[in-house]
Amino acid sequence: MTAPFTGSQHARDTIPGSRLDWLLENLIERTPGARHALVLSRDGLKLCRTPELSEDQADQLAAISAGIQSLSHGASIEFGDGTGGVRQSMTEFYGGILFIVEAGSGAHLAVVATEDADPGMIGHNMNELVEQLSEHLSAPPRHGAEGGHP
Repeated sequence: MTAPFTGSQHARDTIPGSRLDWLLENLIERTPGARHALVLSRDGLKLCRTPELSEDQADQLAAISAGIQSLSHGASIEFGDGTGGVRQSMTEFYGGILFIVEAGSGAHLAVVATEDADPGMIGHNMNELVEQLSEHLSAPPRHGAEGGHP
């Protein structure tokens, strides 16, 4: 039996079968065109995912998303206001779109959607979920991990 999710737990401590899993599934169900959702740590570890993503796909999506967020962080420092803040990233590719938003301290929410999905609706629903759960969606850095950027 899975222990109940409490605000004092980190997302990493609630896998598998966490309440975040069903919230991600709900995000996919209520967002036309959304195919997969994943919460990942800043350093690219998957924290929870929708069941349609295999373990390998989730690992790959987490690594890709962490890399994109890291590059976006660098672009923000160099060409933005210098703070390194990244609100969201969107990557269009043949056959789909990848959306990534910050989701609490050290965590990100990634959604893969079909290429004809409405980016405005997906972004809105992702940000709505993050606002509701921001205190629960955190991933402290691993001990011994270096660097301080996404």
